[in-house]
Amino acid sequence: MSAGDRARDVLARLVDASATERILISLASLVLAIAVGTVLILVAGRMTTCSAQSAVYYFNVGFCYDPVLVFDRLFLGALGDPFRGGWSPDGQFSIAMRETTLLIFTGLSVAMAFRAGIFNIGTQGQMIVGGLAAALGTLWASPFLSGTVGTLVLVPFGILVGAVFGGLYGMIPGLLKAYAEANEVITTIMLNFIAGGVTLYLVSDVFKDPNSPANQTVPLPDYAQFPAVLFGSRQDFSLYALLFGVVMLFALYYVLEHTSFGYDVRTSGIQPEAAEYGGVDAAKTIVSSFALSGALGGVAGALYVTMVIGKFQAGVPAYGFDGITVSILAGNNPLGVGFAALLFGVLKSGTTVVQFATDVPPQLVGVLRGLIILFVAMPEFFRLIGRRLLPEEDKSRAVATDGGERIADSRASSDGPSDGGVSGGEDE
Repeated sequence: MSAGDRARDVLARLVDASATERILISLASLVLAIAVGTVLILVAGRMTTCSAQSAVYYFNVGFCYDPVLVFDRLFLGALGDPFRGGWSPDGQFSIAMRETTLLIFTGLSVAMAFRAGIFNIGTQGQMIVGGLAAALGTLWASPFLSGTVGTLVLVPFGILVGAVFGGLYGMIPGLLKAYAEANEVITTIMLNFIAGGVTLYLVSDVFKDPNSPANQTVPLPDYAQFPAVLFGSRQDFSLYALLFGVVMLFALYYVLEHTSFGYDVRTSGIQPEAAEYGGVDAAKTIVSSFALSGALGGVAGALYVTMVIGKFQAGVPAYGFDGITVSILAGNNPLGVGFAALLFGVLKSGTTVVQFATDVPPQLVGVLRGLIILFVAMPEFFRLIGRRLLPEEDKSRAVATDGGERIADSRASSDGPSDGGVSGGEDE
């Protein structure tokens, strides 16, 4: 068997891997990333000068950086040291949960588009538009309400406004692709720049806070922001927002797997010609998928405004671009987005801890973080490539774990559960 045939067999097996196998592959990739990262830390520690008292010794050799301490701070430090006495949810743990919550929505936004076979690189712009709209809408409505009633009304109202405007902004590249055959990668990237430029002008002139030198809107009233539960009010995180994100994970999974709209989206993403032949309106599906994807990005922007900073300010962090990697890591599965977002949230929180708790330079910390993301995401990335490049006959047969062969599930979804098909070691 040639090397090319072996590579195709590996891709075919990866494409047909079960959910359990994919989880095990991701865990193995994480362990491998930590092993490679350990080697990099030790090598960097040998190339650095430090005192004998501050060095750590492995195999009777002194190193300036301790990989055990680095990875302990990267993961356990990111969670606030839960195995030590006096643990508190405030601090690094709240930062990890805050990042996780925002990445859930940007990851869902990208995954929604990918499942429809379209590439929404514009989640960042949709998040910016949704965030500004949520801030302005909430500020407009806040004088009419106050107290607990104001919280119960204004917070959902702000999220709704963010979703509507994010969805409308997402519809623009959808309409251009559906009716003008414009490349959605180019249009969404350009729309990111437009969103950033227009909102910068608005918050630096039209809607600028006159009492602040920063380019921002007037701060939202406290009762118009997400209330803190179990966490301090200064932690910029609300458990209600995280629970809302978890609900949306299951809601989008249900929409994609158990509704006629989801069926249209999934079939269009796998075989657009066959889907259109079967009666699916391809143009309508593209526009509606982009609108829903943009709405999820707009919700992320609304959460950033109503949970994190309490106003809209120019220079929104690149959560939309991080959502692309989260979606790829999750295999575009809405339920997997939650776990991928948690990993990213922990890494973001832990990176800060490592920089303050160790002498490891920030450049090396960035390499370690990127290494983990790369190793864990690459299997799913190759799996997505295999689904697009392999011939149908290669996708339809994969080697089972017991050495036999099995017929691959006939899926209408790239990542959803099987609707049928013969598996295991059954005879053809």
